[in-house]
Amino acid sequence: MFQSQNPSSGAIITTYSAHNPQQVNSIITDTREAWESWSETTFAQRSTLMQKAADVLIQNQQGYAHLMVNEMGKPVNQALSEVQKCASVCQYYAEHAERFLENERISTEASQSYITYNPLGIVLAVMPWNFPFWQVFRFAAPALMAGNAGLLKHASNVMGCAMAIEEVFQKAGFPRNIFRTLRIPGKEVAGVIENPLVKAVTLTGSVAAGSAVAKKSGEMLKKTVMELGGSDPYLVLEDADLEQAAQTCVTSRLINSGQSCIAAKRFIVVTEVYEKFERLFVEMMKSKKMGDPFDDATDYGPQAQESLRDELHQQVVQSMDKGAECLLGGFVPDQPGAWYPATVLSNVKPGMPAWDEEMFGPVAALIKAKDEEDAIAIANDSPFGLGAAIFTADKAKGQEIAEKSLHAGCCFVNDFVKSDPRLPFGGIGHSGYGRELSYLGIREFMNIKTVWVK
Repeated sequence: MFQSQNPSSGAIITTYSAHNPQQVNSIITDTREAWESWSETTFAQRSTLMQKAADVLIQNQQGYAHLMVNEMGKPVNQALSEVQKCASVCQYYAEHAERFLENERISTEASQSYITYNPLGIVLAVMPWNFPFWQVFRFAAPALMAGNAGLLKHASNVMGCAMAIEEVFQKAGFPRNIFRTLRIPGKEVAGVIENPLVKAVTLTGSVAAGSAVAKKSGEMLKKTVMELGGSDPYLVLEDADLEQAAQTCVTSRLINSGQSCIAAKRFIVVTEVYEKFERLFVEMMKSKKMGDPFDDATDYGPQAQESLRDELHQQVVQSMDKGAECLLGGFVPDQPGAWYPATVLSNVKPGMPAWDEEMFGPVAALIKAKDEEDAIAIANDSPFGLGAAIFTADKAKGQEIAEKSLHAGCCFVNDFVKSDPRLPFGGIGHSGYGRELSYLGIREFMNIKTVWVK
């Protein structure tokens, strides 16, 4: 049994029955049968359906957005943007998938030699609650356009979103079983991976979950893509536009109420401008409104679950116990729901959770660096490597730092880190491996086959 619970009030919204092992096996078998014919369809046929999926999303965007708000507390304007972004990734791959997967001719002594791309089959997606529609469509749009089938094991607290996504593909006219949701707990994922009909696995989630799924997939010799946590550093150099930098940093820290792998986490500021940046940053964080996620004026809502809020607060308390100074927030409000205020910690040092761990909520860690070189060293002093940003008036220098010095999969100059269907997305280290989106993402779950004709 799964429950959807409103994080603003704690009220139970809906309950969903779990699939038993027989139902799970039946769904996997049905999906495999659907894939046999789906893999033979043309790109034009798949594209027509994927465009219809985009239409379904736009036509029902208010309902899908409200579902996200109710199940995980996302501010409604951000939820609407998420649905629209899902439609855009459907449209992107509907338009470009065929070109991304066309045969590549290679000049050799053969009469013909080339690379061709064949779909693997069923791809299992283990997805998180924080972007309950986008994370799924980021995987599903390229996977289905490539001729694969999809099985979704979504987070238990957003099961309504999971069922709604399955419904999107059905309304668009996709084969009934080409994309299915498995209503199972995390402990049963290993059994799905062991099923020989499942050919690959993609996961977005915690390091612990990624390690467990990667281990089981490795035992079964199945391809995986892992998009895990992040503790993204934002470097503010001496010549940066501090007003613009502070505003961008605050915006990034509070996206999705701070619950984003690529939200800014650690703000590393060189000594010369640290005090001014700190003042601007605290003022801007303080001005942001925490409130009803259905209110358009709300900047950030509750955390997705009270247990997650409590874990975040414990990280804040432990950091303060070790010497961090709390400049803003840092307390649990006395009200129902999973609320946590915008919080700013300064004097953050190694050994504190705010330095060493991912803070998955509206908590910012301000770190003073001696100079540019020290800022880069601090940024790279992390097991994570998902995103990073640099703020400087010297764009050429910022570009060089982004390209050569920072250990991350996505590096931005004078802007906050974001995902875009046109660009590859993923990390290194404890942030995972493999890439989603762009032409690279659609090729992850393909048999990249060499063909040689003498």
